[in-house]
Amino acid sequence: MPTALLFPGQGAQFVGMAGNLVERSSIARECFQQAAEVLGFDLLKLCLEGPVEELSRTEFCQPALFVHSFAALKQLEAERPELWNEVVFAAGLSLGEYTAVAASGGFTFVDGLRLVQARGRAMQAAADAVASGMSSVIGMDQEKLATICEQASTATHQVQLANLLCPGNIAISGHLEALEVAERLCTEAGAMKTVRLQVAGAFHTAIMQPAVTKLEAALAAVEFSDLKVPVVSNVDAVPHTQASEIKNLLPQQVVAPVRWEDSLKYVIAAGVDQFIEVGTGRILAGTLKRIQRKLPCENYGD
Repeated sequence: MPTALLFPGQGAQFVGMAGNLVERSSIARECFQQAAEVLGFDLLKLCLEGPVEELSRTEFCQPALFVHSFAALKQLEAERPELWNEVVFAAGLSLGEYTAVAASGGFTFVDGLRLVQARGRAMQAAADAVASGMSSVIGMDQEKLATICEQASTATHQVQLANLLCPGNIAISGHLEALEVAERLCTEAGAMKTVRLQVAGAFHTAIMQPAVTKLEAALAAVEFSDLKVPVVSNVDAVPHTQASEIKNLLPQQVVAPVRWEDSLKYVIAAGVDQFIEVGTGRILAGTLKRIQRKLPCENYGD
């Protein structure tokens, strides 16, 4: 049965994450132990005990989600040796794309961990430099929301589409001043609600451009391999296997909108009829249901 692996991104974290997994899996415990040695702090303790303010900081949240999902995948592989005979695509939401690339053999677990630590630090620094944020808009179509973003933006303060998740669920991102105007305009225009996201700043916009240079330097230090299964890129919503292509797309991802809905539609059109969300939560399963309700999506890792 053609299967796609999905890996969650920032926003899926919670205090207590990975608890059930490490309790039953020595493989997962080994992954977290290795992560502690690489990172220089006890990542598992942060996942299990928080505090939530610390876990939610981009520089800690991204490694936490990467390690949890990768550890879950290793346990899943141990339980289902035939898994990679069925998997035909992998995809991850923003940070989750790094897990997808590691899962597909693009770089090692340790290199991936160092990359997401560098990415998290770079994005946190860019966010700290500018008053910015993100908001989820529920119940509004993409075209109308794009128009509202244009109306709310000025020469010095912009807001734009950032995460194109699924019909009726799109995140916008930008300077706080413009974001607040856009939220008000969305409510006035009939959106069901807007929800300010608990993230450091305006991810997937030009505000993150200072992070790109730092990320490119980190990527240049890592050896990439071609992928054993295609990863569908957030940037262009098509699959890639070539190491050079993945290496070029990952920095772009920080400043480009996440085309998640288009990515899932591509995979569905290619014949995938089973999905596994690997890691914490069921956010990605929820987006799939809004696109094609009848397709099953198993969660593995909670």
